[in-house]
Amino acid sequence: MRTDAFALLTAAAAAVFIACGTDADPPESTPETVIEAFGDTTVVRTLSGSVWGTEAILVPEVTIGRMDGPEEYLFGGIRSIAVADDGTVYVLDFQAQHVRVFDSLGVYVETLGRRGEGPGEFTRPEAIAALPDGRLAVRDLGNQRVTVFGPGQGEVADWSYTGSLYTLSPLYTDERGRTYLLAGDLDRADELVMEIIVLGPDGTHLDTVPTPSNDYEAPGVSAEAPGMSVTYGVPFTPRFHWTVHPSGHFLTGLSSDYRIELARDDGVLRIERSQDPVPTADAERAYQRDLTVGRIRMSLPDWEWDGPAIPEYKPFFRALLAGRDGRIWVQLSTEGRPVDNADHDPEDPGSFPVTWEEETRYDVFEPDGTFLGAVVAPDEFSGFPVPVFSGDRVWAVTEDEQGVQRVVRYRVRRGEGG
Repeated sequence: MRTDAFALLTAAAAAVFIACGTDADPPESTPETVIEAFGDTTVVRTLSGSVWGTEAILVPEVTIGRMDGPEEYLFGGIRSIAVADDGTVYVLDFQAQHVRVFDSLGVYVETLGRRGEGPGEFTRPEAIAALPDGRLAVRDLGNQRVTVFGPGQGEVADWSYTGSLYTLSPLYTDERGRTYLLAGDLDRADELVMEIIVLGPDGTHLDTVPTPSNDYEAPGVSAEAPGMSVTYGVPFTPRFHWTVHPSGHFLTGLSSDYRIELARDDGVLRIERSQDPVPTADAERAYQRDLTVGRIRMSLPDWEWDGPAIPEYKPFFRALLAGRDGRIWVQLSTEGRPVDNADHDPEDPGSFPVTWEEETRYDVFEPDGTFLGAVVAPDEFSGFPVPVFSGDRVWAVTEDEQGVQRVVRYRVRRGEGG
């Protein structure tokens, strides 16, 4: 890390610090919880209340990125972020085809990788993850390998894998240094089978396992024409979600119910919470229907909706995420709100004068199922690329009205006096 005057001036320009005050967070409370055991399954059901006892918000502490200035602080297209135990931030810029490294205060340190096929080079990097020993793993679809940087300066290793599949999936790692890659393979019927490749800390292929699934089939609408078939899911219908927990087990849930399961060495932890589903407004359902019809008509202009009705209630959650510390973050469905579309083009049938947005909100649980409370993210907060959660810190990408992307470190603040 540079410590000269230029670095200090750059840090001041690139990092924005928000004073958080000295007031302590409100005292914790005890939620009303029922714990039951059914065979090897432990059910933790929160009936009311939370440990925090109040809603929390995300307060920005450090911001990395600028509209103009030194190139190392200008991002062309952030595809993935990762954070090491010491707070070092890694940013994969898909447009630049490299990873930029910043210290915990937002000061630029170095750039890893470049376009190419040689050691330490990328053809199509998709996702990054910090390994527990300080190394950085980069999934490179174009070169069909995981490139690993560190732990020493200039150290690079390449781990080859098979399974060419373009995906927006994160690169998962666990506390034992294993890496999990979502890949695809064609079976004998030429159907794509989704798999997860498990690599050991040294890149050894440990296992290939199917992605988590259940018997639920999400309803969809489809259209067919000679040589063409188009299918879209019905808006607001439940989905089966999964992620890899730092323990190395899967965290799964079908969003038709507020029920989440974390596999463990000794069985299954089932987390449940008593909560009413969020209703969908008539205008919101109409917007989603028109949006789906417009997408299909781009391929089949005469298509008419022939699928099931859009539900009057939203699924309980939109995504399941796991923090580096093992906490479980559940992104909730929230009430939609109409927003004027400043980019509306009356000549474009796929453009609408009003769009619908949802507040980004998470329920947070300890790894044992204890409900800590809800966290509300600011409007500029983006759920893609997947944020990094660790204790009371969250790192996420934001984008302003000019399309400028930044990486922001937030602190979880509870109540009014944090």
